[in-house]
Amino acid sequence: MMSAKLWAPALTACALATSIALVGCSKDPKGAEQAAAAQQMPPTEVGVIAAQPQSVEQTVELTGRTSAYQISEVRPQANGVVLKRLFVEGSYVREGQPLFEIDSSIYRANLDSAKAEVLRAKANLNTLQIKLKRYAQLVGINAVSKQEYDDLVGQVNLAKAEVSAGEASVKNAQINLGYSTVRAPISGQSSRSSFTPGALVTASQAEPLVTIRQLDPIYVDINQSSSELIRLRQQLSKGSIDRSNNTKVRLKLEDGSYYNIQGDLAFSDAGVNPDTGTVTLRAVFANPNHLLLPGMFTNAEIVQGVIPNAFLIPQVAITRTPTGQATLMIVNAKGAVEVRPVETAGVKDTNWIVTKGLQAGDKVIVDGVAKVKPEQQVVAKPYQPQAAQQAGQPAQKPAQEAKPAAKTEAKTEQKATSNT
Repeated sequence: MMSAKLWAPALTACALATSIALVGCSKDPKGAEQAAAAQQMPPTEVGVIAAQPQSVEQTVELTGRTSAYQISEVRPQANGVVLKRLFVEGSYVREGQPLFEIDSSIYRANLDSAKAEVLRAKANLNTLQIKLKRYAQLVGINAVSKQEYDDLVGQVNLAKAEVSAGEASVKNAQINLGYSTVRAPISGQSSRSSFTPGALVTASQAEPLVTIRQLDPIYVDINQSSSELIRLRQQLSKGSIDRSNNTKVRLKLEDGSYYNIQGDLAFSDAGVNPDTGTVTLRAVFANPNHLLLPGMFTNAEIVQGVIPNAFLIPQVAITRTPTGQATLMIVNAKGAVEVRPVETAGVKDTNWIVTKGLQAGDKVIVDGVAKVKPEQQVVAKPYQPQAAQQAGQPAQKPAQEAKPAAKTEAKTEQKATSNT
């Protein structure tokens, strides 16, 4: 009994040592294999582009609406009944084209009366002028007093004034008669009209007979935030961008297509709308086919200026830190990854506009950013977007197919462990 008690601790110690040895033997080969695989793993391949400075147009996309270049609300300047409508509603009318004919009988009668008054005044003047010639001869021989001659001279001048007043009345009557035919003050597209023959109209009435809009050219009113306008002016004052040429505007229509004619920025409003905090910009576009109509919603791309010596870097290459600092990765001369902080000035298409932090010829990592870390040795190859997409799609399939294999290996290891 005493001998069994003495051998029990020794046997327990031997069993524990044997299990530790077995565990150590089972782990050491795996660690060795991993270390060997790490030593034999080739450097990661990344797709890079060579940074090249260029002049980049800085654009901003803003919302806006179209408005007519000129609008004329045609109202009558004469009283009367509409006799005829001389145009087709919605048609294009030219400046001076007759639109409506108003009853002109009263105005024609007034013109005839004014002309008759002129004839009467001219006849009276003619009689006084003949009499004045006779008095001029008689006053020389004192057959007529000087006072009578002067009175006759005054009557002749008064008759001349009456003739002039009569001629002015004729012109006024002719103008009023002309108002009986309502003409287009501008060329443009006519609207519908609610006045038909037989309607009574009055001079300067509130409701227009028809509205005419000039559509070629056409305005586009754009709203820009005051903060964006301040930033642009600060860049102009610093010389960061060049705005020597006229500002061009591209128009994106409601269906997503682009208008095929570029416009020019006409002016910027002098005040900020206190309700919206925006400034109204107005652009002018040629509209020969009348594709643009007043009131259409559009997106306007405005070329605010040209940034010299800027770099266009794909958006996937740039990340931001929690503080908002933009960074990208480059491959330095030693073939190692280097993190570079940069400054951006907006977006152009699918690229960031980088203004500071890069030099010409820097190899910017575009493909494989998530697979590398700073100071890691990599192999740089030219970035090819199509090849990267084609390679990225099938790369996910083996990972999915590898899951059953991984489960099989795990089951095999569990069986082996249980057998052990």
